[in-house]
Amino acid sequence: MAERSTAAVDVADNSGDEPLTAKADQSTSDGVAQDRERDTDSEEPQGSGGTERPGKASPPELHSGHKLARRYRLEECVTRLDGFSSWRAVDEKLRRAVGIHVLPSDHTRARSVLAAARSSALLGDPRFVQVLDAVEENDLVYVVHEWLPDAVELTTLLAAGPLEAHDAYQMVTQVAQAMAAAHREGLSHLRLNPSTILRTSSGQWRIRGLAVNAALRGIGSDTPQRTDTEAIGALLYAALTQRWPYEDDAYGLSGLPKGVGLIAPDQVRAGVHRGLSELAMRALANDGATASRHEAPCTTPEELVKAIGEMPRIRPPEPSFTAPPDYQRTTYQQGTYGRPPAHPGIAQPVPAPPPPLQSRTGKALKWAVSALLIAALGLGSWQLAEVLMDQGKKSDNTNQTHTTDGNDKNGGITPKRPTQIKIEGAQEFVAKGSAQHPEDVGKTYDGRTSTYWKTSTFIEGPPIAPLKPGVGIVYDLGSAQKVAEASVGLRYSGDHTTVELYAADSLTPPSLDSMKKIGSVTTSGTTAAVKIDKSVKTQYVLVWLTAVPYSEADPSSYSDAGYKQAITEVRFTS
Repeated sequence: MAERSTAAVDVADNSGDEPLTAKADQSTSDGVAQDRERDTDSEEPQGSGGTERPGKASPPELHSGHKLARRYRLEECVTRLDGFSSWRAVDEKLRRAVGIHVLPSDHTRARSVLAAARSSALLGDPRFVQVLDAVEENDLVYVVHEWLPDAVELTTLLAAGPLEAHDAYQMVTQVAQAMAAAHREGLSHLRLNPSTILRTSSGQWRIRGLAVNAALRGIGSDTPQRTDTEAIGALLYAALTQRWPYEDDAYGLSGLPKGVGLIAPDQVRAGVHRGLSELAMRALANDGATASRHEAPCTTPEELVKAIGEMPRIRPPEPSFTAPPDYQRTTYQQGTYGRPPAHPGIAQPVPAPPPPLQSRTGKALKWAVSALLIAALGLGSWQLAEVLMDQGKKSDNTNQTHTTDGNDKNGGITPKRPTQIKIEGAQEFVAKGSAQHPEDVGKTYDGRTSTYWKTSTFIEGPPIAPLKPGVGIVYDLGSAQKVAEASVGLRYSGDHTTVELYAADSLTPPSLDSMKKIGSVTTSGTTAAVKIDKSVKTQYVLVWLTAVPYSEADPSSYSDAGYKQAITEVRFTS
């Protein structure tokens, strides 16, 4: 596959930018083909949010090979629009590819572009394509940002068909969480569309053009959170149906039939996940047009994240394996493998293996033993036999004393090996406030340490109190069992984690006070072994976390830095 640089340049979607070369390869076009469908700003597709005010300055006269700051060498211009241009370039100092937006310093949007780029750079969230530099020099303003050669934009993915339910779920989850974090810092995008959403080779989704895209085009909005939320809903709608949720065609996608209005994704295409279809409509129906079906529209990315968290987790499809061919048993005659028979069609006799050779040492030993036996008989074999019998008795007495000595710690009894107790079910226990991730409790006893149930991220710690007395899961052992020990696998180490065990009367105990504490341990590692002083017989056991360690942000799950913990695998033994 040709190398794609999908994150390097934020092209102008449907804004009339014309191709600068007759032919552009995939590594530099960056989705421009879909973004050149219209020639006027008046034909901006619905849902893009805001209006554009064209600048007055002309684009700077630059060319391939030109250097900015004696460092950034311009390679190819991929967009030239409304007074600014976007380039694929090379940072010669660090020897890496970058993307650059360039516009004159007297452009009406130059100041806002610089401010937007610097604000985006300060966010430093890895879910966004990072701004690397923002400079005003020699009557030019230019913004340098990452170039991701391994990323593919959503526009390209949808050209092959709609996404699978799990991929669409991951996309909307990661995009919504990222935009919620940006809005908490006062930043908005206002230009979210399939060309600004990228999937890397590792499966992570990233967003390009935060704040900068809108600033380059002079877009503003009085309701930025609502605008971005509706755009996320449009992205999910397109991912599920391969259709744009408005009447106009856009981004290489066909729009909805005219006069029909906004219809749910599961009515557009068969087999669409019902929960994701509902989620898309909740994000899109901000005007209450479909309130009869969706009682709680999502108007902010934070509300959308909460709605996603209330959904059952969508698991990836099971991998399919091709069965190996049937085993063909083949026999080979000794000494004939790889050689044709002397007479084809006639079975060749198999020569018998030669008899084993008796070693000289064995013969010598045999004669020596025979000689000793004869000598013993001659010298008085009865005396020798008596001595041997006395020694045998002493040996027997010694062995008997060793195995039955009362001073032996085990008393001659082999200790019983611990027996693992099978977990029949589990349920998250909430003593105060909201639940953590109840849909993931099954991952704590599925036999895989790679899956886990995670707590929320707390600002203060390690003790979770006073915000909550603790968080945890009640396990059903099927019947009353004598529990001697619990092994709790943990995802995060550092500081300390406190794990407590309680014996409960049911899978849904009314309160923490209704249960009996049967053990606790504090550890700074990734395994908590909780021993119970006296064997307790109970069917239900609560694993309760009262203190969690501090951990940095986890790029694989896009969790924030703070005090948190996750349980990977729980085992009970008797």
